[in-house]
Amino acid sequence: IKAVIYCRISSKTQEIEGHGLESQESRCRDYADSKGYSVVGMFPDTITGGGDFMNRPGMVALLSFLDAQPDQRYVVIFDDLKRFARDTRFHLDLRDAFRRRGALIECLNFKFEDTPEGEFIETIMAAQGALEREQNKRQVVQKMQARMKNGYWVFRPPVGYHYAKEARHGKILVRNEPLASIVQEALEGYASGRFETQMEVARFLEGQPAFPKSDAGTVRQFEVTRMISRPIYAGYICHDDWKLNWIEGHHEPLISLATYERIQERRNQGARAPARKDINEDFPLRGFVVCGDCGKPFTACWSKGKYKKYPYYLCGTKGCKSERKSIPRAKIEEPFDKIVQSLQPTQKLFNLVKQMFRDAWAQREKQAVAISDTYKKDVKAIDTQIESLLDRIVATNNSVIVSAYEGKIEKLDQDRRIIAEKMKNGAVPMGRFEDFIELPLNFLANPWNLWKSGQSVLRQTVLRLAFSERIAYCRETGYQTPKTTLPFKVLEVFNTGERKLVELEGVTSNSLFEVLEEWESHLKGIEMDIPSSDSRTPPAPRLRGPSL
Repeated sequence: IKAVIYCRISSKTQEIEGHGLESQESRCRDYADSKGYSVVGMFPDTITGGGDFMNRPGMVALLSFLDAQPDQRYVVIFDDLKRFARDTRFHLDLRDAFRRRGALIECLNFKFEDTPEGEFIETIMAAQGALEREQNKRQVVQKMQARMKNGYWVFRPPVGYHYAKEARHGKILVRNEPLASIVQEALEGYASGRFETQMEVARFLEGQPAFPKSDAGTVRQFEVTRMISRPIYAGYICHDDWKLNWIEGHHEPLISLATYERIQERRNQGARAPARKDINEDFPLRGFVVCGDCGKPFTACWSKGKYKKYPYYLCGTKGCKSERKSIPRAKIEEPFDKIVQSLQPTQKLFNLVKQMFRDAWAQREKQAVAISDTYKKDVKAIDTQIESLLDRIVATNNSVIVSAYEGKIEKLDQDRRIIAEKMKNGAVPMGRFEDFIELPLNFLANPWNLWKSGQSVLRQTVLRLAFSERIAYCRETGYQTPKTTLPFKVLEVFNTGERKLVELEGVTSNSLFEVLEEWESHLKGIEMDIPSSDSRTPPAPRLRGPSL
């Protein structure tokens, strides 16, 4: 008599650590020897299948083996009845599947009998197995929910984390380098505007050898969307199905909650057209310089002449009087070079501005205590509003009103967490003035040096950080006066003879440092070969463009 063995364990861990398959197979072979059976095959499974035997590859392979030899009769040996099926319906279906194939079933600790009494006992045993399976599932879910409520993630670790055992916390998420730094740079880059679109985030991740990719070497859009929408990277645990919202986790966050909020704001602003990779190297001002007649960004192209190609910028807006009228690249880019040169300060002017920044920093530090008191008052006011809303929920039976109140409470609670994080991090950036200001000052001192490097990333950085708006260009008169960002406006004020920080269009030193903080967040993810602000080479002289 020929026999086949079926063995099953519930996880790969049991296979690796518990040697479950080997012990089951050994017991089944001993049983077959005692019965005089000839074992011709063994079919293993390392998953549960959720009760459905057709979700188990080993069981499917066993049934296919029997189907391939319809004239042969086999005995199928199981180690335990629970290995057969732990669901009453699937147990009976699997019993019929073997019966149709003419296979006999034998179990080491249960005797199958084709009698009414035997089938009754078999059904009771199968039901007991199903009950145990559902009870185990319930216990596992309850334990997972309880651990998540205590601030611990229990599912597969997100990219950038892995699990480690600690004496105090047990199994907890910890940074998985270099992936943690890659994810952090991608998230902060999207929040700061360094990456304009999710597609640019995907391109950045595709350029990182350590980041996991598809077989085609790409990062899919849904993976980027999922990554930038996960609160766990900000240090919080959420699970919609279990109604667990914004539980502070014990793991180290990769980004701040404020950064997470900026990311969500940018997502809600709607999609932007991704920057084209193939043309920006040849036309760095494409999409930045706008037509002076219609206000729409110029496009660019190479035009084929008799002997070679020629580069042109042009307006592609239908109905514009400059539509499809080409402008040689040199006429656009050479005057713009002079505009960027005019932004670069002299050493003397730069030193004056740096000292002004230092004085403003010291003044801002003195305001930290007052700002902290304001935060405390804001938290107290939010707590009062939440208590009032809770009282209203208790007093009403209208489900629509209750849902609206709960939504307001969730929003207030999130505002409170953001304020609490600001209080925790301090009213001003921690550390020395030089540590915080080094990258922004290096950029402020070297816009022309970065631009003339010709590197696409650095040129895009100059456009984003130095100019507050796109620049208009007229074919007849050239460039209109550009609008620069606040730090460069401060340089202009100092260059006219002022020696103190004055209000510029209603903004103050706090606004200035907010801009510098955004610069710092943007610049720290970019490799820049810039000389230090204290030991830099003398900059190019201040030059004026023809229309300034």
